[in-house]
Amino acid sequence: MRRTLRARICLAVILALPVVGLGPGTAGAAPDPVPGVTASPTQYSLDSRLERALGDHSAGSYLDTKTGELVVTVTDAASADKVRAAGAHAKLVKRSTERLEAAMDTLEAQAKITGTSWGIDPSTNQVAIEADRSVSAPSMTQLQKVAAGLGDAVRIKRVPGVFKREVAGGNAIYGGGFRCSAAFNVSKGTARYFLTAGHCTNEAVNWYASPGGPIIGLRRGTSFPGNDYGIVRYTGGALPAGNVNLYNGSYQDITTAANAIVGQAIRKSGSTTHVTSGRVTAVNVTVNYVEGPTYGMVRTTACSAAGDSGGAHFAGTTALGIHSGSSGCTGTNGSAIHQPVREALSVYGVAVY
Repeated sequence: MRRTLRARICLAVILALPVVGLGPGTAGAAPDPVPGVTASPTQYSLDSRLERALGDHSAGSYLDTKTGELVVTVTDAASADKVRAAGAHAKLVKRSTERLEAAMDTLEAQAKITGTSWGIDPSTNQVAIEADRSVSAPSMTQLQKVAAGLGDAVRIKRVPGVFKREVAGGNAIYGGGFRCSAAFNVSKGTARYFLTAGHCTNEAVNWYASPGGPIIGLRRGTSFPGNDYGIVRYTGGALPAGNVNLYNGSYQDITTAANAIVGQAIRKSGSTTHVTSGRVTAVNVTVNYVEGPTYGMVRTTACSAAGDSGGAHFAGTTALGIHSGSSGCTGTNGSAIHQPVREALSVYGVAVY
């Protein structure tokens, strides 16, 4: 039951870590405007509660990009009544999450082609397929044939660039000869850690602020492929602030974590492209890396480039994800993919602060 895509892995650092030379700063706005609508704490909570309550009587939820209202898709009238009673807008659709996942299973079995990806877009009640420019004409024909058999449950879009592994060098967090990004500082009791991409923590146990410098952290967990998250514990009693670098002299405080909602605005902070903005376009996305598939990811329109992997995806004070990969960026339209941060927090028993 898993879906696919081959994505770029961008190794680098966002430096949400005052311990490596940046002061804690003050919270401030990102330098660029954020398209789309923002999700409120109430909407995050409502979305989570309705997802559990409705089960397969829904096909996901999204934020209306014009009104900002939480829209919950439902497959029957009784479920619609529950949604309205809870304070959200109900939209009756013909395909449940189970049916959309069945379509993705068919794609995985019959069209698992390097350079493609698919995930659920609840706003259209479809599986949104992307194919990069590396997909050959015969492979594209194969993909279209399989998609045709699934009818209007799926749609296909060509995207520029190529999903590929990229390793960057520079003066940031180092381990195993690579430069990687720290996403969010987290805690467990009095211990302090940072989360990053699992394809980064796979490479090394010891992590440094600069080549040849002192060790600032030791790997305590890593998961990739399948997932894409890892955790590093700070050494020497470091107490870094729980914020994200906005690259304008200020920092965004992070106080909570949530799962991203389709349609909502997000920011991505990374050491190569710094702070970029976008919106969430699909959830439950599968990424077919060279090393193996990674599941349950989130697709956004934020720009990113080689050197941004492991960075933070966030909205205001809310942590959303750990940057995993991208097919690049055309103008201001990107394809940054993130690992939902709540999964990593749960696995490691840590919390943002």
